[in-house]
Amino acid sequence: MVNTYCFFCSCIDQASVGIVERWGRFEKLAEPGLHFLNPFFGQWIAGILSTRLSSLEVRIETKTKDNVFVQLLCSIQYRIVKESADDAFYELQSPKEQIQAYVFDVVRAHVPRMTLDELFEQKNDVAKAVLEELEKVMGAYGYNIEQILMVDIIPDASVRRAMNEINAAQRLQLASVYKGEAEKVLQVKKAEGEAEAKYLGGVGVARQRQAITDGLRENILNFSSKVEGTSSKEVMDLIMITQYFDTIKDLGNSSKNTTVFIPHGPGHVRDISDQIRNGLMEASSAQNCSFRRATCRRRP
Repeated sequence: MVNTYCFFCSCIDQASVGIVERWGRFEKLAEPGLHFLNPFFGQWIAGILSTRLSSLEVRIETKTKDNVFVQLLCSIQYRIVKESADDAFYELQSPKEQIQAYVFDVVRAHVPRMTLDELFEQKNDVAKAVLEELEKVMGAYGYNIEQILMVDIIPDASVRRAMNEINAAQRLQLASVYKGEAEKVLQVKKAEGEAEAKYLGGVGVARQRQAITDGLRENILNFSSKVEGTSSKEVMDLIMITQYFDTIKDLGNSSKNTTVFIPHGPGHVRDISDQIRNGLMEASSAQNCSFRRATCRRRP
């Protein structure tokens, strides 16, 4: 921005306002453009003020309620009111120092009543308090405060490290909880799967045994009806001998290197058959005895 002067004329740039004096006394404001002056009558341009938006950064160090020293970087955006430019020119000698002093006063009055966490959460409230105070004071001197920005809040380095460690510890604790819950779910699902597998295995074994029993019964009945003169005992012995040899065949064809010692001979097959038959007869006898005892107890 360049303003030109001569003894008889002056050019005021856009977004500026000139202060015209006569014999050292304020006469009028000079709008942007060319102005003719009469120096013989004491007219001259005492100064030129910019009406553009200006920015002032203020760094404040203060203490919070929980005794933490912090630095606040505050940005004040202001401009000169065009109609009150003479007040801004004559009333204040150093407006930036005046604004800075009020910012220090307001911030140091509000921040000590907040903790560090509250300061981060309510920094806009501090900026609003600074704005209200500056508007009330600086408005009388021809300045308009447009906006207050709390650009940054900088705690001490040791405090920042402590806050980061607390945050890290909380996140590790939360991660441990989630990990434990995940392991718990995996163990529960694994137990449920094993229980379901055992249940289904038991159902399969029961069905297998039922199928074997049904097959044996059908074989006995078919063999007895087709071959005359055979008893159920003889058919059962034949079936057991056949299954005995099938079992030995399966053991021999197994790919696993396992040695199994079993007694073998015609008499052993008969012994197995007798043991099964004796077991069935003893079970049937025990059932009949229990039935007879219950019947005797019921008689008067």
